[in-house]
Amino acid sequence: MIINYSTINIQTVKTTTDIVFCRDVLTGLRPDLDMNTFVSQIIEMMKEGYQLLYIVDDNSKKAVSFIGFRSLQMLRTGKVIYIDDLFTLPKYRGHGYARALLNHVHQQATENGIKSVHLDSGYNRHDAHRLYLNKGYTLECLHFVKNLQH
Repeated sequence: MIINYSTINIQTVKTTTDIVFCRDVLTGLRPDLDMNTFVSQIIEMMKEGYQLLYIVDDNSKKAVSFIGFRSLQMLRTGKVIYIDDLFTLPKYRGHGYARALLNHVHQQATENGIKSVHLDSGYNRHDAHRLYLNKGYTLECLHFVKNLQH
């Protein structure tokens, strides 16, 4: 399959209506989102620098792929872009949407003098890992979490 990335229209979430429009693809990755608070949660995250981009499938007219990311400054790395979320609804995989979103973020990082892009990925997301490795990502560390609430 030949993918024409120039025909993929990447849109930026700017309004509450945009967030609601992306609900199905957001919950595809994050099924535990609280439907009563997810809009306000994303708005709060956006105030903290989170950016949410999405792609609408031309035929279904629905948001089918998204990426959420932010800029961070760390002692270890300096300024980076950290990708919180990247997902394409299963029915729409193979169209190059995730690759186009990654390319967009990489371009934005380069334009802003940011030297690296970071992300975490679940152990069982093998298709995603293949994409990241093909895009030149490397396995650099383990991510540990201490849950404080049960």
